[in-house]
Amino acid sequence: MVCSESTLELLEYPELRRQIVGCTVSLPGRLLAETLAPLDEIQQVEEALTEVDEAVLVLDSEGAPPLGDNRDLLPLVERIQAEGSFLGGEQLLDIAASITVAGKCRDWFGQRCTAEQLTARALRLDALPELGRRLRDSIGRLGELLDTASPELADLRRELRQTRNRVKQKLEQLLNSDQLSACFQERLVTVRNGRYVVQLKADHRGQVKGFVQDESSSGQTLYLEPETILDGNNRIQQLLREEQREERRILLHLSDLVRSNTSALSSNQNILACLDLRFAAGRFSRSCRGCRPQLVSRPLVDLKQARHPLLMSAADGSFDCERAVPIDLRLGVDCHALVISGPNTGGKSVALKTLGLLLLMVRSGLHIPCQPDSQLYLFQRLFADIGDEQSIAESLSTFSGHLIRVRNILQQADAGSLVLLDEAGTGTDPAEGAALALAVLDRLRDQGAKVLLTTHLGQIKTYAQSQEGVQSAAVDFDPQTLAPRYSLHYGIPGASSAISTARRLGLPADVLRRAEDYLGERALDSAELIYQLNCQKQQLGEELAALTTEKEAAVRHQQRRLDQLLQLKARKKEILARAVRQGEQLVIATEQRLKRLSRKGSQPQESVELRGELKQVREELQPFKPRRKRQGPVPQQLVSGELVRVTALGIEARVEQVFDGSVELAVGGKRLRQPLIALEQFEPRRFSEPDRKGMGHRQPRSDQPDRQLRNRLVLIGKRVDDALPELERFLDDALLGNLRQVEIVHGSGEGILRRAVRESLAGQKAVTAFYAAAAEQGGENVTIAELGDG
Repeated sequence: MVCSESTLELLEYPELRRQIVGCTVSLPGRLLAETLAPLDEIQQVEEALTEVDEAVLVLDSEGAPPLGDNRDLLPLVERIQAEGSFLGGEQLLDIAASITVAGKCRDWFGQRCTAEQLTARALRLDALPELGRRLRDSIGRLGELLDTASPELADLRRELRQTRNRVKQKLEQLLNSDQLSACFQERLVTVRNGRYVVQLKADHRGQVKGFVQDESSSGQTLYLEPETILDGNNRIQQLLREEQREERRILLHLSDLVRSNTSALSSNQNILACLDLRFAAGRFSRSCRGCRPQLVSRPLVDLKQARHPLLMSAADGSFDCERAVPIDLRLGVDCHALVISGPNTGGKSVALKTLGLLLLMVRSGLHIPCQPDSQLYLFQRLFADIGDEQSIAESLSTFSGHLIRVRNILQQADAGSLVLLDEAGTGTDPAEGAALALAVLDRLRDQGAKVLLTTHLGQIKTYAQSQEGVQSAAVDFDPQTLAPRYSLHYGIPGASSAISTARRLGLPADVLRRAEDYLGERALDSAELIYQLNCQKQQLGEELAALTTEKEAAVRHQQRRLDQLLQLKARKKEILARAVRQGEQLVIATEQRLKRLSRKGSQPQESVELRGELKQVREELQPFKPRRKRQGPVPQQLVSGELVRVTALGIEARVEQVFDGSVELAVGGKRLRQPLIALEQFEPRRFSEPDRKGMGHRQPRSDQPDRQLRNRLVLIGKRVDDALPELERFLDDALLGNLRQVEIVHGSGEGILRRAVRESLAGQKAVTAFYAAAAEQGGENVTIAELGDG
């Protein structure tokens, strides 16, 4: 994207960059954020926005990846390029820490599949397991070389510790000697010139043989190395030199290993820094309630409820979204220029800066604070003339500074450009300034650029109202107090309201009256007309907003009523189901009582009464039980030979004879009479085919094959799932055969099949009663079912 540094400064992009820098957690991430700039390619923008989308989701659901301990290794990588150069322990510790971060980050993302692009980037990290293990084994937490760095170093340090202990023991024996106790200033072993010594009183010189390594400033104390430990001290010095040589050899070896992996280390740092930048952008997005707008291929701007992100930032670095007033910024495909007018301090310049900065943010792969359904075209070039370009050193006035900027814009602007012009035509004679501004606007429109322009000049406002492809917008204000509301009304120009603003800011009343006299009645009338138009526009906008709110409330209320209705229906269904269950339990209890009476040989009269009660309960339950759904209409007119469907039985039947309100049907060789309301007529109507042998009509199709009529069904040994369908077919045949009583033989066993059979019978409308057979007929192994009319 083409955007000069001066334009970035005008739109406060460096301050935005500092905000992003403050959201990073590592030095490489911070260094990368400090170079943040608009991206050139649209594909780069889309990839960056997708990664920020994923970062926000990850932050919301799983937190941040472990990036904080990543170190800046690029200076170390450059330093180690020369052969023979080596790094110190602290520098190697930084490399080890970065390798650890790379491994942890790779594992962290590998366990998460929600962030596809970020995971793919993280999986390109090289964990460098061998280099990492070697550095961890060799370097301590403070950057010191560990004994485990090499066996030789471990041996040297072990011998060094042993030699020091022997020397100290000899010196302590000397200090504790009764004969020499008066010779020592203190019974303390110390070190001078890297050698162990004791503190000898100066007046006892010569009583202990040895070498004086130092003496106190007063001369009263001599730091003496007794000759008995001379060989031990010499050995310590020799071991120290050998230890230094071994440490240097180890550092050279480790540095060679690092040198052979500099490419992977540099790549890791770039990936980790990029991940840190993406998550910093995600944190910034969450702070300012940002989102990804819809990127469009046509040159338009439609940013809804957009906010300037820097206006949300408080002095303590926190974000308060309510500090920035949302604004709708619209620039349609057919609109080449938007002229914003209105009073000072009304938010005209802020509107320009908001659009410019938000475009730069999206171009940089950042979320912007607006509604998610906002649309934005990624302009290739951005130009701005905002603020005062006065320069005493370069002999530039305010107007000259504006002209130089405008000259540069005219030289570079094209069809992919967005131009922001603040207070166009000011700084000189209003008439000439307006003429220049309009000529510049015409030239930019001819070059295909999109222009946002703010002005107070009436000529430019008139131009915006009369020219096709140019739209006006007015900054909003409170009609009572004239205080700005920092929002835009489209379609009408705004009044500058200089006198009203001066009155609001407290200028003397007599000065304001004199200004109105100088302005003249005609100008006042024009200003008043614009003011009234803005008030009416604002009032209509408020009424529209109120109507929209009421409509949304009505929709919510309607949805709430619908939800309540559905809940009531579900509740009713639940209550009916519970009532049916209770009734069925009553039926079962009555049946059990009938069985007990039968076993006890009770009076027939009592048994008949109970059966009557049982039949009554079943009839009362019938309205609550689910019924077969009707598939066709109730027949109004039938003829002999026509096929119909019996709703209750779910079978086809042939009409044999038609009566008033009922018909006689033939089903499976049997005859039954049904009312018309119990039948369904096929659409289109169907008729039975004549028998080829002249034996009458063919039998209608039925869901059941022809079966021999019988009054006894044996279900012993069958599963419930197989037995119940057979029971229903048996009962249908019995009804068609006009049987009044049937037997179902189910056996006893565990009673599962018996319970299932009786529960099924309890749900059959045609079964008027059922009970266990008499003992001589099988007792509880057999159930007798009495059938009614169906």
